[in-house]
Amino acid sequence: MSDVEAANPRAGVSNRTGVYLAILQLVFTLGWTVYVIYLPRLAAQVGIAPTAVILVLMLDQAIFTITDTAMGIFADKIAPVVGRLGVFVATLTALSCSAFVALPFVAETGPNSQAIFIALIVIWSITSSALRAPPLTLLGKYGARPQIPFLSALAMLGYGLAGAVSPYLGVTLRNQDPRLPFIISSVVLLITAMALSKVERGLSQVPKVETKQPAKPLGAVPVAFIATMVILALGYQLHFSINSAPFFLRFAKPADLEWLMPVFWIGFNIAMFPASVVVKHRGGLIVMGAAGLLGAVAVIGAEMAGSLNMLIAAQFLAGAAWGCMLMSAVSAALAIGETGAEGKVVGLVFSALALGTFARMAAVAGGLQKLPDYAPLLHWAPVACWSVAGAGLLVLAAGRVKQATTSS
Repeated sequence: MSDVEAANPRAGVSNRTGVYLAILQLVFTLGWTVYVIYLPRLAAQVGIAPTAVILVLMLDQAIFTITDTAMGIFADKIAPVVGRLGVFVATLTALSCSAFVALPFVAETGPNSQAIFIALIVIWSITSSALRAPPLTLLGKYGARPQIPFLSALAMLGYGLAGAVSPYLGVTLRNQDPRLPFIISSVVLLITAMALSKVERGLSQVPKVETKQPAKPLGAVPVAFIATMVILALGYQLHFSINSAPFFLRFAKPADLEWLMPVFWIGFNIAMFPASVVVKHRGGLIVMGAAGLLGAVAVIGAEMAGSLNMLIAAQFLAGAAWGCMLMSAVSAALAIGETGAEGKVVGLVFSALALGTFARMAAVAGGLQKLPDYAPLLHWAPVACWSVAGAGLLVLAAGRVKQATTSS
């Protein structure tokens, strides 16, 4: 049997794993969208003021910042025993879905259930972290390294597709009874999560084609990598969640936003796959850095666009840049943590994303976007974030290449 033939079984299983992870991320992210859509209504039922809803969402992100890394570290510890990771994820998902389904029913009972309502949100936030870093560690534990960029793109495709359909979902569900969407999303998510054990066993039964080094300390590279990831995540949050809608409203009506906002995610989904080829040959850090600089240019284009068509093109490029950044971040995290810390480094990436979301929500809660003195800062902050982090990542990548050349 040739090397290519020997590699084919693992390639096929790995590709199916990537598709599975895409579905898992899609279902999970759509569940989060359902939660965000209905939270103001449910919170009002239990006596939480509308102005405090943002604080509840910030609590979620604060929890994710801690638990995403913790779940990744735990995944590293249990993943060597085949099947244990799938059981762990399925168990926590069952608990997460139970708390999630209970939210609209508890809200119906009124203000006396406010403490129970908040407790359920905390339980759901903690346990749902099992659905982010731990499943992705399978790519690092079992996937052949050349395949990881493509598989990372597949996994992140679910995230991008959810982002694209979220505006339509918001319009469709806004006036519906929340109980049925909560139940449907939870059941689908639980069924999807329960299949992880089968996926894990399928990967483990295919003969390995490469041997990884024994575990060793990660060194200082992950610190710089995660620091730049936080900055990139903040740039994305400020651009897409705060600035994008006002940009479009310069040329379009509010009713058009549901058709215009997904342009960002179309670019996101399309760009990841060709970029994964570059990551395969040049590394994730280089692509992240170049994409950061490209994204900064795209945001400048969106800021200065003189027509709707120019703005759509700039938003498409900004989304493409963010897709390249996120896909490359997952690939780089798995490469950096390949000595047995895949879950830890991937968990740190998701913690960085949560921290960026928390910072954006804090800015909104503080009303910075409404203050004349701070409005220009928020407009140009994404440019600064993506350009500074992009340049820093290119420097970091150059240093690693020089170190590799010297050691060889």
